Amino acid sequence: MNKRLTYLQQLIASGKADAFAHYALAMEHKKEGSIAAAGAAFEDLRAKFPDYVPQYLIAGQMYLDNNQPDVAADWLKRGLAVAGRMGDAKAVGEIEAALALC
Repeated sequence: MNKRLTYLQQLIASGKADAFAHYALAMEHKKEGSIAAAGAAFEDLRAKFPDYVPQYLIAGQMYLDNNQPDVAADWLKRGLAVAGRMGDAKAVGEIEAALALC
């Protein structure tokens, strides 16, 4: 296991992790090609930090890249709602573009 994964898992287990640490863990799993582990990390992130906008686009793209358009669309639709509520016009545009690929 790589050192970043170990560090991030320990940080999250300590209960002191912020949204970015959870996001970094999901991204590290994604980079390693562990889609199931990345998906679980994104689910955990969404449960704990539902307003963290970047997770939705990246999770959606990950599922699109892995031929899971229904799962991707769910993530992207949820993200579109959050980004809109947060007033993040850039994210809204990026998520809409990704959603068009589903």
